[in-house]
Amino acid sequence: MRHTTLLAALILTASSGVAFADGDAKAGAAVFKKCSACHTATEAKNKVGPSLMGVIGRKVASVDGFKYSEAMKTFGADGKVWDETHLTAYLANPKGAIPKNKMAFPGLKKPEDILNVITFLKDPAAAK
Repeated sequence: MRHTTLLAALILTASSGVAFADGDAKAGAAVFKKCSACHTATEAKNKVGPSLMGVIGRKVASVDGFKYSEAMKTFGADGKVWDETHLTAYLANPKGAIPKNKMAFPGLKKPEDILNVITFLKDPAAAK
C-alpha cells in the first residue's frame, strides 16, 4: 500500500512538473494585464513601452519608432535577443537586470507568473 501511494505521488508530481515547465498561455494573458497599460502583445503598436508582439527571439531595443533608454540600447548593443533566459531575469527585476532602464514596473515576483507570461508572449493566440 505504501509503495502504491508513493508511486501515485511521484506520478502526480512528475505530471504537474511537466505542465508547469510548459507554462500556461491563458494564465500568462491574465498576468499580462498588469503590463497592458504600457505594452501590447498582439499589435505592432508602441505605447508607453514598445510592442511585445514577436518579442521572443527579437533583438533587444529593436522596435522601430520606440525611443529606448541608453541602458537598454547598451544592453542590446552586442546583438542580444529576448530569449527565455533574458526575459526571465528582466521580468523578475527590470532594474536589477538592466540598471537605469526606463521601465517603472518593479517586476513579477512569482516564477510561475514569469513562465506563464513568457508562454503567452510566445503565442498570444494560444490564450484564447
